[in-house]
Amino acid sequence: MKTMTKGAAALPLNTIISGDCIEAMNALPAESVDLIFADPPYNLQLRGDLHRPDNSKVDAVDDAWDQFSSFAVYDKFTREWLKAARRLLKPNGAIWVIGSYHNIFRVGASLQDAGFWILNDVVWRKSNPMPNFRGKRFTNAHETMIWAGKDENSKYTFNYEALKALNEGIQMRSDWVLPICTGHERLKDEAGDKAHPTQKPESLLHRILVGSTNPGDVVLDPFFGTGTTGAVAKMLGRDFIGIEREEAYRKVAEKRIKSVRKFDKEALQTTTSKRAEPRVPFGQLVERGMLRPGEELYSLNGRYSAKVRADGTLIGNEVKGSIHQVGAAYEKAPSCNGWTYWCYKKDGKRVPIDILRQQIRAEMAN
Repeated sequence: MKTMTKGAAALPLNTIISGDCIEAMNALPAESVDLIFADPPYNLQLRGDLHRPDNSKVDAVDDAWDQFSSFAVYDKFTREWLKAARRLLKPNGAIWVIGSYHNIFRVGASLQDAGFWILNDVVWRKSNPMPNFRGKRFTNAHETMIWAGKDENSKYTFNYEALKALNEGIQMRSDWVLPICTGHERLKDEAGDKAHPTQKPESLLHRILVGSTNPGDVVLDPFFGTGTTGAVAKMLGRDFIGIEREEAYRKVAEKRIKSVRKFDKEALQTTTSKRAEPRVPFGQLVERGMLRPGEELYSLNGRYSAKVRADGTLIGNEVKGSIHQVGAAYEKAPSCNGWTYWCYKKDGKRVPIDILRQQIRAEMAN
């Protein structure tokens, strides 16, 4: 991995670019990025130091990069980096932006004004949030992420089945309960202090990248910080581009990512939707001799049977048609998935015909 100076002409994969994010993005090739994850300055508008009840000082975000003189200045900055980001996205690309109540509503409006199409807002509910030490407001226990396509017609990536598998077979919701960085994950500088005040947990980026990218995709993070996006992208077999103007953060990120090992190819595979798998006509099983004309098929419930015909249709008691049509007619149902309804006999045992379809799909994948 290498640090590049701004103005590079080619797409600098797996590289941290040094410089201003807007200038650096404008120097990259248009429509070259699949996904952008952006963790921009929150413009926290802190007034004075923050102390705990024991009068110890809280290590809050007071860095110069998070300070803007007015909302107007912050909005101008937001519009400029979003414009540069949108130019970089491929036609079917998407963006994630994370923020707090200080900035996310302003960013959301700017996203829509720039032509992005909002898909979801996702609440990251922190399982271990920092308490509200002054006791004058609710504990701020969440941050909000906006997920948006490049435009209304973008065919964005959404790995629904993979996210469902991550959630023990239950549809993934838009409220995610994950811890903030603590313990071994919290990076420290040479003095033993936090390397970055708003370091995001790897679990958050893992879910985002598994859910909205595929291996080999290019992920850009224009506010790279200490490199959580790059570290997770490398592990998951995605290419990354980071942009970071602060040298101290770049050094930490480079060291961190260098030590990361990419998961092996088999481990990178995720659960896919049935609709995304190659279509295999039932007739192909007949053409290839995996099932023979005249062979008997049996319903899974054992009540019905039908014979295979040479053209890949079935014929049964006063009904003929596709594997789906005949199954639906027998069950007096509006529809039927014939692949899971019918079985054939092998060595005296009934075997679902879908086994044969999966064999063909496996061949197609090789």
